[in-house]
Amino acid sequence: MLAWSEIENVLLDMDGTLLDLHFDNEFWRELVPARYAQLHGMSVEEAKAHLYPVFRAAEGTMNWYCLDYWSEQLQLDIALLKREIEHLIAVHPHTVDFLDALRAAGKRVLLVTNAHPKSLALKMERTRLEGHFDVVVSAHHYGRPKEDRRFWQGLRGDHRFDPEQTLLVDDSLPVLRSARAYGIAHLLAVLRPDSRGPVRDVAEFRAIESFADIMPTGPVTGRPGGVDPSA
Repeated sequence: MLAWSEIENVLLDMDGTLLDLHFDNEFWRELVPARYAQLHGMSVEEAKAHLYPVFRAAEGTMNWYCLDYWSEQLQLDIALLKREIEHLIAVHPHTVDFLDALRAAGKRVLLVTNAHPKSLALKMERTRLEGHFDVVVSAHHYGRPKEDRRFWQGLRGDHRFDPEQTLLVDDSLPVLRSARAYGIAHLLAVLRPDSRGPVRDVAEFRAIESFADIMPTGPVTGRPGGVDPSA
C-alpha cells in the first residue's frame, strides 16, 4: 500500500489512530452527560439532549479539544473526570509493533495530536508510548487545530519536514483534508477508530484496518532525517 522508500517522516494522530477511540466516546457521550445531569438535577437523557448539540457546534475548533474550556463551560473538572474511566484507555492492536518497525526502518516519527496537554499527559502515562516518538506535538502549542492549514505551517516551521516525503495517519477526515490541501503527499485514514464502533466510509482516502496493513519491513530508509530541502 505504501512506497516506504519515499517516506521519511511519519505523522501519527493519537485518539482513534494509535489509541482506541472508545475511551473518548464513552467519556463525552456517557460520563460527562451523567455528571452534568447530577449537577443540574436532570435526567441523563435531558443532559444528552442539551449537551450533544453544544459539542457538535464546537467540533473542529480549538475549544472542542480544550479541557479547560469545557471545565469552565460545564462547571465540571474534565481532567479529573477522565481519571474515573482511565482504565478504558487502550492502544490499538499492532501499534507498538508498528512504532518499533518505524524506528528499525530509520523513519522520523512524530505524534501530532489535537488533544489538550492534560489529556495527552494522561494517555502517555497510561500507555507508556511517549518513548516511541522523536517529537510529541499538541496543537494547543499553536493555538490552531489540525483542521486549520496554519497548524501545518507552524509544525513545519518548528520541525522541518518535506511534505512530499511525509505520511500522515489520522482518523479525522477534516484533518486529512486539511493536510492534503497543505500538500502532505501520503495520507491514510483509519477504518475503525472505535473498536466497538462500525467500519466507516472513508472512500476519498486510502484507509487501514490496523497498522498490520502497512508494517514496514527491514531497513528502507532514504535521505536521512526527511528534512524539507526548501525550508
